Amino acid sequence: MNKVSKLAVSAAFVLASASSAYAGCGIGSGSAKLLANDFPATQAIASAATACDGGGASVTANLNKDHKDLIVAAFTANPPEFTASHVTNSTLVAVMNDGLAQPLDDLIAKHGGGLQDMQMITIDGKVMAVAFMANAQHLFYRKDIIDAAGAGVPTTYEGVLAVAKKIRDKGLMEYPIAGTYKAGWNLGEEFVNMYLGHGGEFFKPGSAQPAINNAKGVATLNMMKALTEYMNPDFLTHDSNAVQAEWEAGNVALTNLWGSRAGAVTDGEGSTAAIEGNTMFAAAPTVSGGSTPATTLWWDGFAVAKNASAADAEASFIAVMNGISPAMAAGNADAANWLIAGAKARPVGKGVVDSAAGGASPYPMLSYMGTMHGAIGAELADFLQGKESADQALADIEAAYIAAAKEKGFL
Repeated sequence: MNKVSKLAVSAAFVLASASSAYAGCGIGSGSAKLLANDFPATQAIASAATACDGGGASVTANLNKDHKDLIVAAFTANPPEFTASHVTNSTLVAVMNDGLAQPLDDLIAKHGGGLQDMQMITIDGKVMAVAFMANAQHLFYRKDIIDAAGAGVPTTYEGVLAVAKKIRDKGLMEYPIAGTYKAGWNLGEEFVNMYLGHGGEFFKPGSAQPAINNAKGVATLNMMKALTEYMNPDFLTHDSNAVQAEWEAGNVALTNLWGSRAGAVTDGEGSTAAIEGNTMFAAAPTVSGGSTPATTLWWDGFAVAKNASAADAEASFIAVMNGISPAMAAGNADAANWLIAGAKARPVGKGVVDSAAGGASPYPMLSYMGTMHGAIGAELADFLQGKESADQALADIEAAYIAAAKEKGFL
């Protein structure tokens, strides 16, 4: 995977100038069945893509927050359960490991004239996915609460803890921090972010051997545990939807949430004018004296199932192009940091842009990273609940990873 183009990540934050819009769907036949995560950007894309339904083709979309757990099985079926799917840095690797996605070069030549180079995710010389947005977790903060606590905007996680203590000591909020600590993938991603912020390496150089059971791993866990002391006690159930709801309800003042949620918490819906007016964004904090924001940069895109028939693959690609058209991006400017031609940088994209400018790392596109991520997400809950030590938690992660990696042939 070391040949994966970094263009979509490195260029994600310089949104390019205008290009021609797509004029209609033009699908002659076939069936497009799209699978995607469920958040404002994908909702807008699905709405535009399914407008192609009717006439000679059927176009449907399934938005599911657990989509990443469904992609491989859906693409493995023949014919596939879904003909195209939302993919990211990590999920494209899982699909590619099993040879389940098809190259898009011919479809791009025929129907993708408006795409920008930075949208084309290229592996070994073939375009395997088309990116539509950039994303990262970064700091959301309530300016009014921080001001009332007599604090400044924190730029480090040590600073986040200090501000949270001031907020609690002032009686402003009992649990001023929220995090996507839901056991499983979300919790694993929180560790990935924090560990990279500490300068950690997941694997021994040039191998799939794990390398997280070290002082940086311990420091990562200790910081994560310290943050939970200022979180609602049910933090292990909180995913992005739950954190967004807590934010909009005015229950928290600090969170490291996905940039794709920034527009949603300032859109005039689900909250109050006072909360929205004081919701601000900044780069993800650094940690332990490091200079790199403790987060990962992501792209989101679409891949087409290898097992889709030629007609279904073409129908799916055209529907996706309609879904990620400049017209859609213009009509949903605040839904994402679009990589689409003509899309303009947006104020609520500040946290993603600043995190990138600070040198945040792309999420590792290694075939065995998903296995490591899964082991982390499954093994941290006991430590965060005070049931085991940091050393034991890291040992458990490595043992779980090694067992799974051997089963998958990585070790």
